[in-house]
This record gives sequence, structure tokens and C-alpha cells, in this order.
Amino acid sequence: MKIVIAPDSFKESLSAADAARAIERGVKQACPGAHTVLVPMADGGEGTVEAVLAATGGQARQTRVRDALGRDTLAQWGWLDDATAVIEMASAAGLEGIAAAQRDPLGADTYGVGQLILAALDDGARTLILGLGGSATTDGGSGMLRALGARFLDAQGKEIAPGGAALQTLARIDLDGLDARLASLDVHVACDVDNPLCGPQGAAHVFGPQKGANPQQVAQLDAALGQLATIAHHTLGHDHRDTAGAGAAGGLGFAAHAFLRARFRPGVELVAERGGLAQALQGATLAFTGEGRMDAQTLRGKTPAGVARLAQQAGVPVVALAGSLGEGYEALHPAGITAAFSLLPGSHTLEHALTHASDYLTARARDVMQLWMAAARRRL
Repeated sequence: MKIVIAPDSFKESLSAADAARAIERGVKQACPGAHTVLVPMADGGEGTVEAVLAATGGQARQTRVRDALGRDTLAQWGWLDDATAVIEMASAAGLEGIAAAQRDPLGADTYGVGQLILAALDDGARTLILGLGGSATTDGGSGMLRALGARFLDAQGKEIAPGGAALQTLARIDLDGLDARLASLDVHVACDVDNPLCGPQGAAHVFGPQKGANPQQVAQLDAALGQLATIAHHTLGHDHRDTAGAGAAGGLGFAAHAFLRARFRPGVELVAERGGLAQALQGATLAFTGEGRMDAQTLRGKTPAGVARLAQQAGVPVVALAGSLGEGYEALHPAGITAAFSLLPGSHTLEHALTHASDYLTARARDVMQLWMAAARRRL
């Protein structure tokens, strides 16, 4: 019996690899002879580097960079044998780790992301997988491009200040110093949102408030991103502001697509491809997936939906284990999730469940397998 185990991380408790091992323990307790295949997953956001490295045997690397507030930080990224670098933009410019009182929606920038790309180029990268999500920035990726050699100038020819707000004074983008190695770098952006750069559905209006922007600052940032798009249009000859995904990660998607010729792909697809999930599902009896919370939004590019889609194609039933099941999770059933179970016991607090998530995952997986085995014996 072949069992494929492909969960995402469980936020604040388990990495994807740890979650997969916990589920495997439960499977083995119920069916010691089961052949288990572990494919840790992610959707392009937090945990993408760790999941890809766990699935492929790649190397973890560290580079000292500038965070979104200009502070020195050590960012982790991944290296695969085929000269592919895997970078999460949040490792250099993420919101996590920045206290609410310290957030700077107008001045935060993505310079550190560019520093990570430079480190990858220095190591000989030919392909880059760039995970977007969890950003503290709304600078349209201008900080990243600065680190890569671009200059952002005002009408007097002076470099503008870092951050999104300063883009209001942008008059020219000088690409003469842009690192020449970027021309041969194949960039794939892992992204699960389709927002444009500007407007009511753009980066500032949709994501700015969670980064600390008040309504006045949201309007200011939206206008600044519009100015960036206009000057980029003059510079490149193409208008990329309405590209689906341009508004991801505070507009970093825009810069990656317009200046690095990046291709957007759902993060779960990229991770599944690198981990060989489709191949692993061939001939499988059952698949497990899961993440911290599942609800109707899980269908929008999240790991369980991606795993279910591939499993459906292979004719494999899927059991999803989640920390909690929210409103509308039933919509996952037609999408390929055969059954979904919550880990959160009614008699315990959320804090307790987070602390003991591994044990609960193991117990739920064991129960599912015992039920599966009993049903199989009955069919015989």
C-alpha cells in the first residue's frame, strides 16, 4: 500500500517536513507495512524554501542583507543541484518580526531581496524561484531593483529616497548599471494572488492596511505606484501595471515581471513540480495533505487544493488534516478532498493544540488509516 503525504506547514507549530513526518508516524502505527512517500509542500509563501529543500535534498544557504526597515539581518535561501536558487522575499523584507509600532508602510523597501538575488547570481544561479507573500513593503520592487543596480531619479537627477512614498517624485529610471547577469537568469515567481499594481484592487488598497498604512497613506502609496508604472512604461516601452500578480508583495510582482521578465505561476504548482508530487501520486492508494486552517479560501491557490487537483488526475483519494476547519471548507470536497478533519480538540485551548500539533496529527492519521484498513478488509 502506497501512501503519499504532502502537507503544508502548520503556522506557529510545524514545518511542512515535520508535519509530514508526524502524519507518517500515524500511518505506520496503523499499517506498519505501508510504503510512505513524503513530499513537503508550500504555496509560495512562508515555508517555500524549507519545503523545496526537504523535497529535493537541496542546500540551505544564508546571506546577510538589509531588512525592510534597513536593519541588518541573516536571510536563508535555497540552492538546488541544477543551479536553481529558491528565495522567499519575506526572508529579507517580511512583515513577521516587525512589531506593529515599528511598521513603516511609506518607507519600507525590498533592497534585501535584491541582495539575495545578487548572492544567488554570485553562486552561479541560472534559474530563480522567487516566493512572494508576507511582505512589509509597498515599494513596487524598487528597492530590489536598486540592489541589482538600477537608479531611481527625480526631476533634478538625484536618487529618490527608499520606500514606496518617494516614488511620487520619480522622473526617470536608469538601468545602465543593472547587473548584466540578470539577462540570462530564468525567473519564476511563485504567487497565489492576481491583483494588479494600482487601483482599488491594487497593492496599496488591498494589502497596505495590514502593513500599517492608514487611509491617507494607502492613497499616497497607490499614487506613487501609479507613477512608478508610468515611468517604467516610458523606460521599457510596455505598461505592466495591470498584469495579474503585479500587486503581489507590495508590487514586487510588478518589478519582477517588468524588469526581470519573470513568469508567474501558482506557488503550489512550482513546489509540487520540484518535489515530484505528480510522479509520487502514480499508483498511490491514498494521499494526505493539510495546513493550519482550511476554509473556502483554501481553494484560492493553497496547498490542499493543489494537492487535491493532482490527486484527482491520478485517481487518488485525499484526506486533509487541518488545525481548524473554517466556514465553507465543504467546498473542498468537489475539488478533490475526499474527507477533512480538524486537529483542534474541543476541550483544549488553541495554545495547547499548537504545542501538541505533532501528536494530534499522528493520532488523526492513525485513526484515518485504521478506518481505511477496516473498510478495505470489509470489501475483501
